[in-house]
Amino acid sequence: MEVIVVSDATEIGGIAADAISALLERKPDAVLGLATGSSPVAVYDELARRCDAGRVSFRQARGFILDEYVGLPAEHPQRYRNVIDAAFVNRVDFGPGAVDGPDGTAADLPAACAAYEDAIRAAGGVNLQILGIGTDGHIAFNEPGSSLASRTRIKTLTRQTRTDNARFFGDDLDAVPTHCLTQGLATILDARHVILLATGRHKAEAVHHLVEGAVSAMWPATILQHHPHVTVLLDDAAARRLQLVDYYRETYRAKPDWQGI
Repeated sequence: MEVIVVSDATEIGGIAADAISALLERKPDAVLGLATGSSPVAVYDELARRCDAGRVSFRQARGFILDEYVGLPAEHPQRYRNVIDAAFVNRVDFGPGAVDGPDGTAADLPAACAAYEDAIRAAGGVNLQILGIGTDGHIAFNEPGSSLASRTRIKTLTRQTRTDNARFFGDDLDAVPTHCLTQGLATILDARHVILLATGRHKAEAVHHLVEGAVSAMWPATILQHHPHVTVLLDDAAARRLQLVDYYRETYRAKPDWQGI
């Protein structure tokens, strides 16, 4: 696990966009794992700018969304398919149907989850997965207590997660769905490279457990300690609880330019 601490979200966005651009340059048909929420916004903004400038193209690429609310109508603005389209997909040059997501409107939710897993496998697996992290350490919607071997499935959201997400629903907690479909922790671990983004003091406790804590289902993101290629991009506030933060800074300063992330 590589930990990179920089000044702000804009710098984080640039580093992650560099990695994605480099991947697409050497593998134009790469498969990207796309997260929603506030953490990846700077990445998507930077990639959209580069696409407009002709510096990167997604024409041959595929994308898979991490998770989806259950029960929101297809036209709801907070349905994650609509969120990712507005935040990223419609701003770059993905081909028609190139981005897929779990179907939270399906009549048979277990079958929808199995079909989604099959679609990822059929695409050759995810080359680079973008992740955020919840204040309770969840990644995707794998809440505390999630099986470390879990695959895409239906989950009940914790009250903490629903409270954190209420800002997207007019601060109305009752409007936030109680269930979701989410890639499982084992599904996420199948990605060849994981880039996790975190900013702000409210993420510091979760980041501390992710990077320096024990692997535990109570802090689901800690399973990433078992992944061979994880990059954690943090601002100063999110890194404030890390005991080895000076070492992480020194390591990044000394890193050869050719190595990338």
